[in-house]
Amino acid sequence: MNLVRKIGIISSIILFYHISFGQFFTSDYKIHNVGKVRQYVNNIGKQDDSGDRPYTNYRGLLWCEMPVGSNEEHIYQAGIWIGGITPNGDTLVSVSRTHFTYEEFFPTAEPWDTIWVVSKGDTVDIPYWPKYVGVSDQDFVCRYSDYNITNIENHVPMYLDVIQRSYAWSSVPLDEFIIYNYDIIPTRIDLRKVFVGFWVHGEIGNNDIGDNFIDELTLFYPDKRMAVGEDNIGGNDGTAISPIGTKILEPTDSTLTWTYKWYDHEDLSGFGRDAFMYKVGMSSGEIMPDRPDAERYHVSLCFGPWEYVPVGDTIHVEMASVFGFGRQKMFENADYLEFLKSKDYKVPSPPPKPPLRITIGNQRVNISWRPQPGDINPETYVDPNRGDNEPQPFEGYRLYKSSVSASGPWTLLGEFDIPDNDFGPNTGLEYEYSDVGLLNNFEYYYSVTAYSKPDPVTFFPSQESSITGNVKVVIPGTPPPETVGEVAVVPNPYRGDIAYHEFNPPWEKPQGTRKLWMEQDRRIQFINLPLNCEIKIYTLAGDLVNTIVHNNPEKGFEDWNLTSAVGQAISSGIYLFTVEDRVNGKIQVGKFVIIK
Repeated sequence: MNLVRKIGIISSIILFYHISFGQFFTSDYKIHNVGKVRQYVNNIGKQDDSGDRPYTNYRGLLWCEMPVGSNEEHIYQAGIWIGGITPNGDTLVSVSRTHFTYEEFFPTAEPWDTIWVVSKGDTVDIPYWPKYVGVSDQDFVCRYSDYNITNIENHVPMYLDVIQRSYAWSSVPLDEFIIYNYDIIPTRIDLRKVFVGFWVHGEIGNNDIGDNFIDELTLFYPDKRMAVGEDNIGGNDGTAISPIGTKILEPTDSTLTWTYKWYDHEDLSGFGRDAFMYKVGMSSGEIMPDRPDAERYHVSLCFGPWEYVPVGDTIHVEMASVFGFGRQKMFENADYLEFLKSKDYKVPSPPPKPPLRITIGNQRVNISWRPQPGDINPETYVDPNRGDNEPQPFEGYRLYKSSVSASGPWTLLGEFDIPDNDFGPNTGLEYEYSDVGLLNNFEYYYSVTAYSKPDPVTFFPSQESSITGNVKVVIPGTPPPETVGEVAVVPNPYRGDIAYHEFNPPWEKPQGTRKLWMEQDRRIQFINLPLNCEIKIYTLAGDLVNTIVHNNPEKGFEDWNLTSAVGQAISSGIYLFTVEDRVNGKIQVGKFVIIK
């Protein structure tokens, strides 16, 4: 596992990659993070970006974390398989992921062939899906094909377009699973006996404790159409809170041929290519018994055939990654999914996230969430899927704070709801809050959510908008001074025997979702910087160590991780610095001490 991956929260960075095939495609990723599951999604059909050729700049430690902030991983590699027979009698298989084949699904190079993000009820014109209407609190929509990149080793395209939609919700009882929809469309040749499947290589355990994920239980429940991986008790990686279930929601036809297999880590190397993989791995009808030993969770679940799929027809497949606090809770969530699908996912929803505005000051933060003209107002939303026809389902706001990360843990600072009714604490609505006594130049995280009244007719609980979907990162402090003269270094001296990462809030923090502090996380800070200046750091001998350019009208500080311009960690000693105001040319000289 690559321990330097850094997570990006909902952020999308669209990159055009030139790969060895000499062709281009638009690479994109998003993170489902509104509920209890944080899941990486890309637009090449995988649920990971690991392996020899990662296609995005995602640097997160985890692909599939549940619950958020637990550092408990569930997926190492996973993706879709599609196989079928051409009019010429050739047996072909296109895969998004196995250990021993290259990725074979890619988007085009068009800038819009990215991942589209759509909220529930919103309408978006996607080039291949005009007037798409959001289903969940966080829909991701993308398209990829097995013929956009040619000259892939041992790959013969089936000329398939795949439109993928994934759904995530922010509130119970919908926040412990991710749903994936696949519309598979032949574009050039008619296909016979098409099989579809999912391959999952698990990594179920706690990365805080260890990374030797070889003690997993491998289970299959034919009546639920669900493969399950579960961390065994104890072991190098601890005991994960949640198993992971791969549940097929559509098709439900019991007359189809279902094939379920588990593998030793290197088994797929013997699959060869398409014909053997199709015959043995996808269409054999073999249902292997539960694996008798605790090993790496590594399975495929395939089904079919669709006897004849002409050009332009669509195969629709729906799959869910299901989690829960224990196996029984996972089963309850899987059963609830059946009900949810029968309702066409039309269930009560939370209010829209509140507008969130923050101003900073000296050791304080002022937070406001009063809707302004042009804002989406949570208090006026309507919900046609409630059973009680409540004209104003909105009930109140909750204000949260964390000093650790954008995924919590969270402290509830306040709850403000409509007074004089039968719901909530009846505190009355408030729209402002001042948090004082903070440490300047430290990161804090704030979020405001909106929540609804419960639905007494359908017995559906109150729904709350996502905490993590409305987070603001805030650094209180004083404004930049007019010029140099008061620049200082903190801490000075810097002491290597002090665990700065254990402060609350932490002075040094591992990047992204990585929990283990590393050398590159060391930190000193230059404070009281004017808005436009240049910092140069020297040894006592006068050798230039590094240069930092600062140009920020709001932030009067810069961090340095004690590495040189070429990335080498510096040693203990006395160091000099100069700060030049690039507006008026004034220079301040100072020194600091590093003790490791």
